[in-house]
Amino acid sequence: MKLICNGNDLSDAVGKVYKAVSTRTTNPILEGIKLKAENGTLRLTATDLELAIEKIIVADVKIDGETVVPGRFFAEFVKKLTQEQIELSLSDSNRLKIKYTDSEGELQCLNPDDYPQIKELADAQKFVMAKNQFKDLINKVAFSVATDDARPMLKGVQLEIDEMTVTGVALDGYRLAKCVKTIEKTTAMMRALVPARCLVEIARLIDDSDESVEVCIQKNYLAVDLEHTRVTTRLMDVDFINYKQIIPAYFETIVTLPREQFEAGLERAILLSRSDKSNLVRFDIKENVMQLSSNSDIGNITEKILIKLDGKDLSISFNARYFTEILRYIDSDSILIKFTDAVSPCIIVPTGALEDFMYLILPVRMQR
Repeated sequence: MKLICNGNDLSDAVGKVYKAVSTRTTNPILEGIKLKAENGTLRLTATDLELAIEKIIVADVKIDGETVVPGRFFAEFVKKLTQEQIELSLSDSNRLKIKYTDSEGELQCLNPDDYPQIKELADAQKFVMAKNQFKDLINKVAFSVATDDARPMLKGVQLEIDEMTVTGVALDGYRLAKCVKTIEKTTAMMRALVPARCLVEIARLIDDSDESVEVCIQKNYLAVDLEHTRVTTRLMDVDFINYKQIIPAYFETIVTLPREQFEAGLERAILLSRSDKSNLVRFDIKENVMQLSSNSDIGNITEKILIKLDGKDLSISFNARYFTEILRYIDSDSILIKFTDAVSPCIIVPTGALEDFMYLILPVRMQR
């Protein structure tokens, strides 16, 4: 293998695929990045067996070939060569020489025959939607997944595709996020439970344009093509929770309040409760006022916000961090919070929203 490529192109490509390099493995090959030179291109591939990212860049290929380079070192090395033309040449002993200006480095590489094959989704079902809409859906739900391994299905985002929409749902046992977006077309109604970390990497690679992106689903895999970048992920082979039965069917108290004032009040109230990591803030709703209060050994904070109240007065407590995390994804000037009682989950939705975006939070039981 021998080729010449632009250092900036190579660094950018390595930076993208390195997200899929395994950091916890007993198999050294998964710590590597596969390089394959042919037909005027260099293909870079990384996988941890759950997520795979492939990136193709233009290269002046003198001799076709392939190898697997140590991922971490190669990524850090080429990051410092963005201004250079780089020549890569592989010896018969599988050592890669990296030449730039009047300098060079050399790496002992691994056998490409030992590298896992990336799944090709030849007969996949597909749905198509705008890139910015798919990215927005991922961002609005993926942060609500669980981070521990107690219930594996809660580390995934459920995608449900019908004729007109795709619904994304994530929950961690204390909160639930649900977002519905319009799609352009689909070949079938389907559903897939996708590891959240893989969807987050897809979102990072997607630009904010309204161009279309095609998402392919076949048996245990999902793949997305993004120009010269392809991301493939295994789907989770577990049943997702029946989330619809968690969502309350009726509400006794509905509050409309200004988003920015509510967010600022929460941020101040949470300063005290953050010291004991509970982030506990009490909501007292009466007439046209919502009072937010928090207490600790340091002192106490009380915030009052003018609201529009429909229904009964209510006192209820929450981990306020769940509110502050969702508010960054709401663009409307005001929000609706719907309550059933002091021990049931509440629902938060933006007012006047053109899309179906809903967030559910379980309360913290107050000690009497």
